[in-house]
Amino acid sequence: MDALLDLLNSRPLVDGREQDALGDPATGTRWAREHGGDGSLAELALLRAARDALRDVVRGERAPDVLKPLLDGVRQTPEITSDGLEWTLETPPHARLAVETVLAWAATEKRLPGRLRPCASGECQMFLLDRSRANRARWCSMAVCGNREKARRHYERTR
Repeated sequence: MDALLDLLNSRPLVDGREQDALGDPATGTRWAREHGGDGSLAELALLRAARDALRDVVRGERAPDVLKPLLDGVRQTPEITSDGLEWTLETPPHARLAVETVLAWAATEKRLPGRLRPCASGECQMFLLDRSRANRARWCSMAVCGNREKARRHYERTR
């Protein structure tokens, strides 16, 4: 789930300008390797495609079937081990990280429906996973986006 949020949040706005952690090969390779990938150019291309499709799906701008091309040819094979049942993912090595991220999104939607969502701040492109009991979290960061939005509303009320 951490890799899912990290991928969704890999294109933040910093001082009003979009930064892309997967944009150039050096930083993209570092990001992919930190998340268990190989950092190849083919992997980075699939990660960018997965990120953009997932962002659109989570925002409700596109239907989940946009993710299907990322899963074509992917198989999971069950294995019985001493620890119980485990699933082995069968996919080309350069596609593994993107596929795992799409599978993490599907698992999140099944276990925590509606809790993965974009930040409510209009000046932010980040996403959050609401783990609160009340399911009322609105901002990716209370210290940054939440504080900024509350200050803006206070200013508008007192103006």
